[in-house]
Amino acid sequence: MSYAIIGFGNIGKALAKAFARSGIEVSVATTRDPESFAAAAAAIGKTIIPKTLAEAVKADTVFLAVRFESLPNVAKALPTWQGKTIVDVSNAYGLPPEDLGGQPSSRFVAQAFGGAKLVKGFNHLVAATLDQDPAVHGGRRVVFLASDDDVAVAEIGTLAEKLGFAPIKLGGLSEGGLLVQARGKSWGQLIFKDLVKFD
Repeated sequence: MSYAIIGFGNIGKALAKAFARSGIEVSVATTRDPESFAAAAAAIGKTIIPKTLAEAVKADTVFLAVRFESLPNVAKALPTWQGKTIVDVSNAYGLPPEDLGGQPSSRFVAQAFGGAKLVKGFNHLVAATLDQDPAVHGGRRVVFLASDDDVAVAEIGTLAEKLGFAPIKLGGLSEGGLLVQARGKSWGQLIFKDLVKFD
């Protein structure tokens, strides 16, 4: 299984650090030349591999850690996303629901990335929190996951555990997914909730 993070801002770097802590290789890409962020990637760890966007989207699982407005441009990187799992880490705060056809933002993303299995996840924590080691007070920091694809959400749940997090599955995008999505100028009820699970 190969992984990529598209976007190397605060959230992208926080995700990259989680992969580095676990020794899991992940490609990172932006619309810029990889050389422009190679030093920042190397500072995180040797398993963080800077690539072009065209190279990174070849990964089996792609984390979308870019601004919501940038997603349509990323979606154009491939003619079809068939067979890939997309993890939507974006938030559509401030975007009027009518601009999304009245549907949850993740459904809008799923349509843009046609053919992919989509999981909403890793988006409810601010970058400074996501950046920290998920081992907290003898427990593990929670990440919420929502998807209409049971296989995809199970795969991302397993990955979240390898990264040290405690995944909690919320159900489908139109039900549990709404708890971790912005709608207009209101946030889902679980966004910014920094929870720790104790086994």
